[in-house]
Amino acid sequence: MEYTYLGRTGLQVSRLCLGTMNFGPQTTEPDSFAIMDKALEMGINFFDTANVYGWKKGEGVTEQIVGRWFAQGGGRREKVVIATKVYGEMGDWPNQKRLSALHIKQAAEASLKRMQTDYIDLYQMHHIDRNTPWEEIWQAMEQLVREGKVLYVGSSNFAGWHIARANETARARNFMGLVSEQSLYNLAARTIEMEVIPASLEYGLGIIPWSPLAGGLLGGVLKKIDQGRRADERTQKRIEEIRPQLEAWEAFCAEMGEEPAAVALAWLLHQPAVTAPIIGPRTMEQLTEGSLRALEIKFSEDQLKKLDEIWPGFKTAPEHYAW
Repeated sequence: MEYTYLGRTGLQVSRLCLGTMNFGPQTTEPDSFAIMDKALEMGINFFDTANVYGWKKGEGVTEQIVGRWFAQGGGRREKVVIATKVYGEMGDWPNQKRLSALHIKQAAEASLKRMQTDYIDLYQMHHIDRNTPWEEIWQAMEQLVREGKVLYVGSSNFAGWHIARANETARARNFMGLVSEQSLYNLAARTIEMEVIPASLEYGLGIIPWSPLAGGLLGGVLKKIDQGRRADERTQKRIEEIRPQLEAWEAFCAEMGEEPAAVALAWLLHQPAVTAPIIGPRTMEQLTEGSLRALEIKFSEDQLKKLDEIWPGFKTAPEHYAW
């Protein structure tokens, strides 16, 4: 396993991040435990979750699974950099969602209890809250940091200007501010190249891409269909919309002699500011097949150019849409 620093911090994390969103709804607790144990064995020390995962309002099903896994001991908690999130609706009352100081405090306390830990390594805002001022958000986060309940703060699904506004406000308060941004990023979804990546580079944020395989589209979906696997209706529709690109993509990977999933992850690891793509396995097989291989794949300039032809990216703004 390779390790890198999370943004401008001194915190070292693995270059692959274990996503836990499937734990509970699609992966049983025993299987989730086995996957987390295997991830540690592989050297993955960076785990990502959220208080809303498990999709039973207010229960934090996935965080509870992580907590029971930590409770087994064996150095599990000490070895893992755990990232969770706040913003989502955790109850039916008005202040049980978003980023008011009240909800941040209550949500953090609840996550700590569910995960059976004293501190959250990386506490991420799951979405921007346009109705809460940054002074209020940072006051709440600063209090959690002072109490030792949160070590670092990150964002997720922020625009470039949100990152700038957040960190300039934090700077005025002599607070560290955001150290990471978790964004949708893959070969088929490259919008963040326009403004989010430049902002992250400027402010020292590490990018944590979610959906690195575009919901499975970049994982050899055409080959799998040929082998008899059936995609859901939404995926089938998307396949037909971009079939020529998918055909070119899978042919490119075949020419490299590599599995598409590994190539897609390797491409992300090659991009500036990217700390660790999130791999969200449902099964042990999905965890172990190809993920480590991604760390070994290197690209020639011609190969990178070919990938840009198949999956066109974005220039840095404003050059992308202006002279």
